[in-house]
Amino acid sequence: MEHSTELPVRMAPLKVPLRRRLQTAAVLFWGIEPSVVLCFFMFLAAIPLFWPLLIPYLIWMWMDKAPCRGGRRVEWVRNWQLWKLFAEYFPATIVKEADLDPKKNYVGKHQISYCQEMNCSSENDSYHPHGIISVGAITTFATEGNGFSQHFPGIIPSLLTLAGNFKLPLHRDYILALGMCDVSKQSCKAVLKSGPGRSIAIVIGGASESLNARPGVMDLTLKKRLGFCKIALQTGASLVPVINFGENELYEQVKNDDGSWLRKFQRQTQRLAGFTVPLFHGRGIFNYDIGLMPHRRPMHVVFGEPIDPPKGDVENVDKAVQELHHQYMESVKALYDKYKDVYAKDRVKDLEFVE
Repeated sequence: MEHSTELPVRMAPLKVPLRRRLQTAAVLFWGIEPSVVLCFFMFLAAIPLFWPLLIPYLIWMWMDKAPCRGGRRVEWVRNWQLWKLFAEYFPATIVKEADLDPKKNYVGKHQISYCQEMNCSSENDSYHPHGIISVGAITTFATEGNGFSQHFPGIIPSLLTLAGNFKLPLHRDYILALGMCDVSKQSCKAVLKSGPGRSIAIVIGGASESLNARPGVMDLTLKKRLGFCKIALQTGASLVPVINFGENELYEQVKNDDGSWLRKFQRQTQRLAGFTVPLFHGRGIFNYDIGLMPHRRPMHVVFGEPIDPPKGDVENVDKAVQELHHQYMESVKALYDKYKDVYAKDRVKDLEFVE
């Protein structure tokens, strides 16, 4: 009897170009940074000598309102060469349907966003899909890795995320420097009212959508997410649909069909904790099949044309929100249909809006 000599796990070759090694190192840094800085803070906290520094820092952190008042972006951090390597790893590229006027504000929906608290999204850029970790949203809106400012000069984006991320010492200051803010309604309005050319990017689907993230599928949790449309109506910000063809391809997820014990457990965790953790895997540093590193698969972040909210006083706000939401969903569907045969040739099924 012949035995297969094929290894169950494909190992990476020893001879790899230096540029690819640096790209992998950049993604590794991004993945382990929260754990490293938290461990470093705990190490310092275990030494009484550092308490005179740490105690004032914790008091200041508790009182700091920057996450809900527009953030504290530092451009040189967003422009680190690290982020260029990060974007090249996949690679991640921007495709745009239209320019954005820097005299206007935007809510962008990258259906990748973190918005379960208020069911909203931003450029109001709305990012889709959420994927497992919203890697494409981070690359596009929190860094200059794929050249956002070059594609949209004069537009200042802020990626919105869960408030809990700003409760981690040191890590909070790092993501604030990247221009990230709290996803609360107060934060959305603060950013959009801070001046023309401001854009908020929200991953609309949130934790619920992450449970549907798997290669070849684009199930968007959008039907009942109306908060971002209300924000756009209140602030006059235009809505920009953003679809990432490739976000769901970065990781494999354990089968968790509706009705399964795993999906029930994940839903219950979400109700109790406000978030849930999909069971997933990607690749490793030295192999292609097992690990928590995302796969090297291309991401094409497509920006659709802006959708302007009604101008002037609106008599029936609820009706106006519903109409704007319907228009937005139609725009997302049209954008997907236009590019699906270009960037999603290996899809299992077409886009579907779910609850």
